[in-house]
Amino acid sequence: MSIELIALEGFPLVEPGDDLATLICDCMADAGIKLQSGDLLVLAQKIVSKSENRYAYLNDIEPGEKALALAREVHKDPREVELILTESRDVVRQRPGVLIVEHRLGYVHANAGIDKSNISADADNPRVLLLPENADRSACLLRAALKQKTGVEPAIIINDSAGRAWRMGTQGFALGTAGFEPLVDKVGSCDLFGRPLQVTQIAVADELAAAASFLMGQADEGIPVVLIRGARLIPAETGSESLIRPQTEDLFR
Repeated sequence: MSIELIALEGFPLVEPGDDLATLICDCMADAGIKLQSGDLLVLAQKIVSKSENRYAYLNDIEPGEKALALAREVHKDPREVELILTESRDVVRQRPGVLIVEHRLGYVHANAGIDKSNISADADNPRVLLLPENADRSACLLRAALKQKTGVEPAIIINDSAGRAWRMGTQGFALGTAGFEPLVDKVGSCDLFGRPLQVTQIAVADELAAAASFLMGQADEGIPVVLIRGARLIPAETGSESLIRPQTEDLFR
């Protein structure tokens, strides 16, 4: 058994309105790569957000009282805090320099995924980049567009990076998925000694997102798309919601 990860190098900078399916096909053609049945494409969230024009300009943001008070506590720009609150359901943790929230789509991470890295900005009117409006929908639309262009319908992961509660450093995780089962339930299966598994669920999408993220890098590498071949995924039409732990089962909030 083997799995292959191929970084699509030379991918152009993405601007609002760009057709990601066309850019991917062009980049693969330049590299002499053709999509095959069973392939998986992992895309960095930033290029999806950029193509969907998910920019916000800070000069256009009027912070409310809650954002002003919270900004003083966490030492952040109150305009950014207002955006974070708008994109969030709840503030989970806070301290100076850190604001951990539950995003409106359920992910728990820093600053609701709002970011300033690797985007150009005017110093007089700085802009930030928000997560896609709905990453599962974005993944489904891209999958359909690639099928129309190539005749092959690859599985899709839109990934992001986040810190973890008990570990240092960031790691890639699946923000949105399409075309495969992102969480594989092994409860009831047996281990090597015939003992039935009681709680084991495998976050397949997150494991693959992390592997692709290792190739993408976190700085100036400029590799926002990775092709994964040989992953033996379980076809499914479900999205990434199954990866989000219900709050009733969350022991740490």
